[in-house]
Amino acid sequence: MTELFSAIAGFFTFSHVMVIVYVLNIIIALAIIFTGSKTPTSTLAWIMILFMLPLIGLLMYLIFSQNIARIKINKMSEAEASGINGLLSRQKLILDEYRHTEGAGKFSRWGNMVALNLEYADSLLTGNDEVEFIYDGKEMFNRLLEDISKAEYTIKVCYFIVKDDEVGRTFLEALTEKARQGVKVRLLLDALGSRSIGSRELREFEKAGGQYAFFFKPTLRHLLFRINYRNHRKIVIIDNKIGYLGGFNIAREYLGLKKKFGYWRDTQMIIKGNALTALNTQFYIDWRFTTKEQINLVQSSLEYAYHGSSEGGIPVQIVSSGPESNRGTIKLAMMRMITGAQRSIYIQTPYLVPDEPMIQSLAMAARAGIDVRIMIPCMPDHPFVYRTTLHNAGILMEDGAKIYIYDKGFLHAKTLTVDGEVGTVGTTNFDIRSFRLNFETNAFIYDSTVTAELNRQFEEDMLDCHEYTIEDRQNLTVWDRFAESISRLLTEVL
Repeated sequence: MTELFSAIAGFFTFSHVMVIVYVLNIIIALAIIFTGSKTPTSTLAWIMILFMLPLIGLLMYLIFSQNIARIKINKMSEAEASGINGLLSRQKLILDEYRHTEGAGKFSRWGNMVALNLEYADSLLTGNDEVEFIYDGKEMFNRLLEDISKAEYTIKVCYFIVKDDEVGRTFLEALTEKARQGVKVRLLLDALGSRSIGSRELREFEKAGGQYAFFFKPTLRHLLFRINYRNHRKIVIIDNKIGYLGGFNIAREYLGLKKKFGYWRDTQMIIKGNALTALNTQFYIDWRFTTKEQINLVQSSLEYAYHGSSEGGIPVQIVSSGPESNRGTIKLAMMRMITGAQRSIYIQTPYLVPDEPMIQSLAMAARAGIDVRIMIPCMPDHPFVYRTTLHNAGILMEDGAKIYIYDKGFLHAKTLTVDGEVGTVGTTNFDIRSFRLNFETNAFIYDSTVTAELNRQFEEDMLDCHEYTIEDRQNLTVWDRFAESISRLLTEVL
């Protein structure tokens, strides 16, 4: 037997292996071209990598590029689809009539965007919502623990990252205690982002009656991960009365306790009102897909959704997107905001890596004299991505946009406001990964008071920034320019 294995091993020389790799790469390249599953730019990038770096390219493709277009994550029953479509149709009629009345106000201008989200994202507009923002990690975490401690009936949690550190353990202990008290607690974690958490860490939570699941869990823990197509949502819904949506995950760094990043600047949105219905629906869709639990979306999301009065009366649309659809709903809604701008565009993002149409939309706005301000971090958490961020910042700077680099710590906020009238906050970074490859959720808010609050915070953050200038770009070293060029080439595949 040993001689047989030796003979087989001796037969496969390095040349044989490389021939097999090239054949596989050709098959993959043809599949990419003829299935049309990727954008032309992404297709060309993959073909270049597969043939210039055959072995590395094959490994990168196996890690980074899987096609999940055929997976029906958002699949609904006929009754569920009929109920939601009925609500959408009624809202479309009401909106169309209202936009042509004298009292239409802001909806005479942003009505097209509301209609876009209704038509393209199946996103209902709710009008009795209250909105609050928290910008500090410690404050957010303490508030979240307090709200969890007051829960009486249900807690639904979806996080990209919960780490096995003191912050993550404190969070799990709080959920375990509520489960022990009889509260129905569901915990949905992304298998890659929360890979430090496993059955051992969740044993007490499960014994207490809590339920948990991992989104796109690999067959072997720590192995065979899909790097793309992650559930990047961060949603908490407590008693169907209060919802959390934003950029914060559950780990030390998000509370500013990690020396590498220092102070962590993020934006957390707390929602009360009927917008929770949409958050409920999205959570149950993800939960049902992951666990295969039979859940009636209409009963779970609508019948038990928040129906109380609200003093806020703020119009909100919750929009979700994911790679199972090629619609790119959140990206399109953001682009509609940008192309509709008349005075100002304020963006906070840890990654400035959008696709070419989005870059052109921002450049066009800046060239037209609109006040375009973009705030990015002073340090990378992903070096390739940060190099591309600085490159894109340089391009937009040449068109007249103002770029601010946040020096106080790490900027992780994901906000966009336009003209002080409409804003969006959520889990979506301003990059290709969020627009195309991850599952994301954002709230679009049609209220000048709320938008003014986000603008006020942006301007306060500017005090902790320095402006990135043309002179900074001119002083780049040869190595810096080379590193940016390489990083740009990898943008479409990473």
